[in-house]
Amino acid sequence: MSMRGRTIRLGTRGSDLARRQAATVADRLTDRRFEVEVVTVETTGDRVTDELVRRLGKTGAFVRDLDEEVLSGDLDAAVHSMKDMPTEMPGDLAIAGVPERGTPGDVFVTPDGATLSELPTGATVGTSSLRRGAQVLAERPDLAVEPLRGNVDTRVEKLLAPSRQREHQRRMEAEVEDGNEAGTGDSDGDAAGDEPDFDRTVEEWFDDRSEIERRSLERQVDAEYDAIVLAEVGLERSGLLHHVPHQRLPPETFVPAPGQGALAVTAQAGDLVEAVRSVLDHPHTRVETTVERTVLETLGGGCVAPVGIHAVLQGSVVRTTVRVLDREGEEEVRATRELPVERHAAAARAFATDLADRGAADIVERARRDADTEPGGTRAETDDETPERDGTPDGDGGAS
Repeated sequence: MSMRGRTIRLGTRGSDLARRQAATVADRLTDRRFEVEVVTVETTGDRVTDELVRRLGKTGAFVRDLDEEVLSGDLDAAVHSMKDMPTEMPGDLAIAGVPERGTPGDVFVTPDGATLSELPTGATVGTSSLRRGAQVLAERPDLAVEPLRGNVDTRVEKLLAPSRQREHQRRMEAEVEDGNEAGTGDSDGDAAGDEPDFDRTVEEWFDDRSEIERRSLERQVDAEYDAIVLAEVGLERSGLLHHVPHQRLPPETFVPAPGQGALAVTAQAGDLVEAVRSVLDHPHTRVETTVERTVLETLGGGCVAPVGIHAVLQGSVVRTTVRVLDREGEEEVRATRELPVERHAAAARAFATDLADRGAADIVERARRDADTEPGGTRAETDDETPERDGTPDGDGGAS
C-alpha cells in the first residue's frame, strides 16, 4: 500500500531539542511528498521531576511512552535519540529509519576555556552519566564528579551562572566606585594590585554577552561546577556549540555511548517501515549503530555500567572501540577490533563475548549489584535529555 496521501503522525518529546530533531525528520519526509503531523508527547521521564535520571534508566522512561503510542496506533512513528533506546524492543516494533549520524563524541565545557588537564585538583565536574563520570575519573582521579541534571540549556546556564554573575558584580561595583557611567579608566589597574577599571560600561558588557550567558545571569544555582561534560551534537543542535568554551574529547579515550549522535525512527512493522527507511536511512550509520547496540546487548551493560562503544565504518571493516569501566574509573576492559562489514552483527557479538571473558562481564555484574542496592537505582546514559528540576520549562535536551 502506498503511503503517499496518508498523513504520518510523528511523535516526539516536548523538549526544544527533541522537537528540532523531529522537525529534521519531518522535513525529510515532506521533501519526498509525505504529509507529516508532528505530535508532542509527554513521557514518564518528563513527568517525574523529583528524582535523578538514574532512577529512570532501567525502564527507558524517555522512549517507552512514545513507542507505546506507536504500538497502540495513536502514532504512526516516533523519533528518538538512539542512545536512549533499550536494546530490547517489542517484536512488532521496528527501527524504520536511521538518518545520518551527527558528531558522536563528547565535549568538555568550562566557563573560561580551561581543558581537562588544566583543572585544579579537587575541581568539580558535573554529569549524570555513569560513563562520562567514570571516564573523567580514569583520566583525573583527583577531580570530583557530581550529578548535574537538566536539559542542555539548563546545564550550560548552571555552569556559567556563578562566574558570569561574579563578573557582573565586579563591573557594577567598579562602575559605582569610579562614579563614571562611561566606565572608562586604566584597564591595567595600579601597581598596588587594586581591581582594574573596565573599558566598557556594564550595559555594553551585557550587550556583548551571548543569549545563554544573559540567561545565566538570572539563574540561581545551589551548586557550582568547574566543568561539565555533554554530547557535542546536543550543543550543536541546540545552537550553543559556538557560544560556550569547550574542548572536544577524543572518542578513542572518551568512548561515546552506543548510538550517541544518531536518531532512530520507530514504527510498527509493515509498509510504513519500508517507506520511511527508503527516505531516511543512512547505510553507514545503520551499520555502525547496529554494531554498537549489538555489543551493548551482548555485554548486558544497559544503563547500569559505564560502557562506551564507538564503531566507524571504514571500507570493508567496522573499526570498533569498546571501553567498560567501574564507576570510579579504577578498573577497565578496553579493546579495539576491526569487524568485517559483511557479517558485522555476528562479529560484534563475538567481540563482546571476548570482552566479557576478559573481565567486562565481571565489571558489569558488580555495577548491576551496586545499582540494585543503592538508593535511587541507576543513572542512565540519557544524560543530555532530562526534565528540569527547578520549575523552569524543559527547554532542550537531546540525549544525542
